[in-house]
Parts: sequence; structure tokens; C-alpha cells
Amino acid sequence: MTSGPEGPALRLTARWVAGAMGAVLVAGDPSLEFHGVSIDTRTLAAGDLFIAIRGERFDGAEFAEAAIGKGAAGVVVPRGWSAKASAERGVMAAAGRVVLEVDDTTLALQTLGHVVRRESGTKVVAITGSAGKTTTKEVTAELLAARYRVVRNRGNLNNHIGLPLSLVELRQRPEIAVVELGMNHPGEISTLVRVAEPDVRVWTNVGEAHLGFFASLDAIADAKAEIFEAASPDTVLVTNADDDRIVSRLPRFAGRVVSFGIDRPADVRASEIVDCGIDGTSARITTARGSVEVATPLVGRGNLANILAATAVAEEFGVTLETIAELAATLRPAAHRGEIVRLPSGITIIDDSYNANPTATRRAIEVLTRSASGGRRIAVLGEMLELGDRAPELHATVGRATAAAKVDVLLVVGGAPAAALAEAAVAAGLSKDAVQYFATSAEAAEAAVATTKAGDLVLVKGSRGVRTDLVVDRLKAERG
Repeated sequence: MTSGPEGPALRLTARWVAGAMGAVLVAGDPSLEFHGVSIDTRTLAAGDLFIAIRGERFDGAEFAEAAIGKGAAGVVVPRGWSAKASAERGVMAAAGRVVLEVDDTTLALQTLGHVVRRESGTKVVAITGSAGKTTTKEVTAELLAARYRVVRNRGNLNNHIGLPLSLVELRQRPEIAVVELGMNHPGEISTLVRVAEPDVRVWTNVGEAHLGFFASLDAIADAKAEIFEAASPDTVLVTNADDDRIVSRLPRFAGRVVSFGIDRPADVRASEIVDCGIDGTSARITTARGSVEVATPLVGRGNLANILAATAVAEEFGVTLETIAELAATLRPAAHRGEIVRLPSGITIIDDSYNANPTATRRAIEVLTRSASGGRRIAVLGEMLELGDRAPELHATVGRATAAAKVDVLLVVGGAPAAALAEAAVAAGLSKDAVQYFATSAEAAEAAVATTKAGDLVLVKGSRGVRTDLVVDRLKAERG
């Protein structure tokens, strides 16, 4: 697969944007060029186009005047907004500000992102899955950057608003864009695929994340399978050969499949795996083009699977196995996603506090137990959110996993499901004295500071809403 858009950067003039969105230009100079696109007056830069998105708790149209006051060159607002124009709005229009009116501002943003994506000529790689999306995105972008000009969506901009904002940046015509597609309801991946039209699609796995919004894991898999939609015979799907729910749905895909895996035969497969705990992982990666020894500081088999997925994408774009191996040795985790933090006090933290689901948490516990440590192994586990009616059962499963792993100390944070995790751990054999339950991460942080000592290895993991990152911050501040 090749990539190479030609031509200068796309100019976001008022006339061009209006045509792309199907908007009516009701005020301002059609030749005015916007510097960027924003949906938030708090981060808007002078010269940006402000798109007034309506959310569940706010209406962006109420901030359109504030956006102009902060230097926005134009606003995209619902139809009829200008008809209610006050004297101040008239002055703003006369001052050269552009006003574009549309029926639906969210759809207008999506349409703009889609048109820029098409006009840019950029190849798009889109990644979905229940776990590992962001790490796979970051690793894929690093590997592809060895040969191409690559951009990736920033942070967690992976939903129906964040993705099109990222695609607007393709106006600079990078050769490849690597984006992630997030979802917690049916139909959302379908929307994102329609907007992004990915050339290469990556499906990492199916897990319990967001199970509270679905009837079953199969329902989650069906929603993730929306990544198959509108594929042509030339579309490539990179997918996990070890995941039964993915494999059973592959006959629906109209393009070409490239598989990766550890436990089963795959187009890109890892063997001779050595799990070095917090010191990373090594393996032999074999593809149709040969094999290579790879050692990476990223921890655990989950991250090895992410590297395999990224390797499959990179090979599609002609990156050599030797280059992949060289870059794998330099990879570092994103913030709070398996970072290894070694404190001067002799305490080591596995900071995986960004998010959590049962599968990912069990994998993190495996990393904890496989790591060489002169001291105790301590797990600080926050409640895993959005699991619905099955939350107590799934938390209990993790509790039993901590008991089987024979952790020395278990600190648990959250509501009733977290309490179920603690109770299950004790019922499965952990000493009652080794397990403590806390309602908040602030309380758990206090206990962590009081409990830990030199030589201890501390895993910190939980859903974002539980804020187990506060435990990491306190340990850094007080035990550093």
C-alpha cells in the first residue's frame, strides 16, 4: 500500500467551508480563511472557526458571541440564529466576522471532517477494540513515521465530535493519519466509519468495556463489527486471530483480512515469548516477509498484541521488520497506561490508572506477579465502571484473580462492585488483614502512602471516573 498526497495545504475559506458543510453564509467575507476549527471557547484561538455544538447539558449557540469576542473569525450556528440578531451581533458581522448557518451543527462538523479527509488524499488507519486502542494507535503511528509524514488523533478525540475535529487537521495533507474509534452504544462506530472512510481498519479485541450499555459480549462484538461497513475489496482489516468473537464475524467483511496473534496461527504472529514483567517483553515476530527478534519495554502480553497489530499495519505500508524491531525497543507507554515509575524511595509503581475493564485488569495483575521484586506486590484497584448488572460478578472475578496471584496487599476503591471485589479476594484465600476497602481514591492514597515501603511494587489501575491516578500522584509526592 502506498501513500503520497500532492498539493498545498487545503485552505479553510468561508466559501469552501460553507460548500463542504452545506451551510448558508449569512454574514462575512467569503474569502476569509480560518486558522483552525474549535468547539470550545476555553481553548479557541484567534482566527478559528467556532462550531456551536449542542450537547446533552449545553447549547454551543449560547457561546457564539463569546467566541467572537475571543477572536473567532467566524461561527457555525443553527439556522435562524441570525434572525434573532441583537445590535451587538450586527456590529460583529459588520466587523468582518463570518456567520454560517446549518440545520445540525454536529452533522456539519462531521461533514467538514469527512470532506477534508477526502480532499487531503491522506491514507487513514482507524483502530477500534475494547482495550488497547490508544496504545495500538501510538505504536502504529511511531512505526509508520519511520517512512511517512504521520498524524494521529490527539488524546481521546475518538468519538462523533473528536474524530471529525482530528480529520479537519488533515488539511495539512499528511501521508497517513492514525485514528482511534471509540464507542459505548450501537451505531457509533458506523457513524465514525462513515466520517473517516478508513483505508486500513484495525480491530484489537472484544472485552467487557461498556458492558452496562449492552445485553452481552456478543452485542458488543456486533457493535464493534460496524467497522466492516462500506468496505471495498481494497480495504484492509487487521484483526485478532486469538479472539473468537472477531473471527466468527470475519465472513461479513468485504475486503482483505490480515491477522495477528499469539496463541493461534496468524499472518503476524509472536512466538518464543519472554515476559520480563516491568522490564518489558521479548518475542520472535514472524510474518510472510520473514521473522525478527523484538524486545520492548512495554509490559505484558496485551501490549505485545498491540505491537503485533501495529506491525501488521506497518508492513502494509512497506516498513521493514528490521525497522519495526529497532523502534519497538524505544517505545514508551502513554501517560497512565502502564508507565513504570521508579521512585527514589525504592518503591516502583505500575501506573495503569487511565482506565480499566475486567480483562485489562487481570492482564495487569499478571504483569504484577511476573515482575521480579525484592519486596511486596501491592495492587490498588479502582472500580470498573459501565459494567451494568454484571458489575458485582465481574468485580468478583477480578478479586479471585488477585487471590490466585497471591498479592501481598490489596487496596480497593469505589462503590458496591469494588466492595464485591474485596470480599471475593478474601473468600478466595487472601488474608483479611491484607485487604482494605475505601470509598474514594483520596482515602486509598492515604493508605497507600502509609502502607508502602522500599522494595514494594505497586500496581494502580481503575476506571477514569474513580480517579486512581490520585494514588499515583500522592505516592510520587510523598514517597518520591
